[in-house]
This record gives sequence, C-alpha cells and structure tokens, in this order.
Amino acid sequence: MEADGGEFARFVDMRQRSLLRSAWLLTGDWPLAEDLVQTALARTWLRWERIRRRDDPEIYVRRVLVSTWVNWSRRKWRGERPGAELPDGPAGGDLATEAVARVAVRGALASLSDRQRAVLVLRVFDDLTEAQTAQILGCAVGTVKSTMSQALAKLRADPRLAEVPEQEKR
Repeated sequence: MEADGGEFARFVDMRQRSLLRSAWLLTGDWPLAEDLVQTALARTWLRWERIRRRDDPEIYVRRVLVSTWVNWSRRKWRGERPGAELPDGPAGGDLATEAVARVAVRGALASLSDRQRAVLVLRVFDDLTEAQTAQILGCAVGTVKSTMSQALAKLRADPRLAEVPEQEKR
C-alpha cells in the first residue's frame, strides 16, 4: 500500500495546480475550487489501485472533478455569496486592470451552462482533446464539438469581454 500511496502523492504533487485551476474556472470561487479538488482527490484515492492501472488516470480524476462540480451546481443552495460592497483595505500596487479582467471573465464564464463551461475548461484551459473531453463528460465527440461552438459563440457575444483591457487578452 505504501508504494500506491507514494504514487498517488506524486500524482497529486504534479497535477494539483492544474486541477485547482480547472476547478476555479468551473466554480469561479477559489475556496470552493479547493474544496472541489480535495473532494475529487479523496474520491479517487479510495479507488487509486484500479485507477492507476488505466491508460490515463488523470482523465478519470478530471471526470470525478467535473461530475462532482455538476452535482454541487445542481443543489439549490450553493453556499455563501459575495456581497455587493467590498471592504476597504490597502491594495498591493495597482490591481485595477487585473481585477477588471477577472470580473469580466468570471461573469462571462458564469453565463455559460454547466456543460458549456466544462467543455470550455477541459478543451481550452486543460488542453484536452475532443475525445478525452467526451470521455470525461460521458458524451459523444460531436456533442463536445457543438457545445464548444455554442460556448464560444456566447462568449464572443458577451459585452463584458469587450471591456477586458487589450494586454489581458493575450
């Protein structure tokens, strides 16, 4: 069991940042993203012996991550929501440009359906193939293609993204 635990720990060390980034893009909230990654890893740890024998254990872990997020997003109560007013406090440097970009991207991603957001995150940010994305989501490759097309069309039409400063788009 020790060898498996070490292998799982190495997997977590190598992939945790990428999983956390994907989780944040899905949830739009860092603490919730951390909870999502922790939950997905806890669920995969229980089956790691079988998972590690598969062709690509990361695909399985990402599938658990996405399916857990979908289950969480179906709940009526989604936890705390940020308030309309931010508390005053000192800021380190001029973060206005970065903040504008983050708010715009977060709002645009929130306007997508759960499936559109999952496809976009898996294809664009995680750089997975259409086949891998279809495998994670349990759907056909054609569904991934059409969902991606719909998501991109919706993002192109989103006026919030037109406000993103030019240097942030690169």
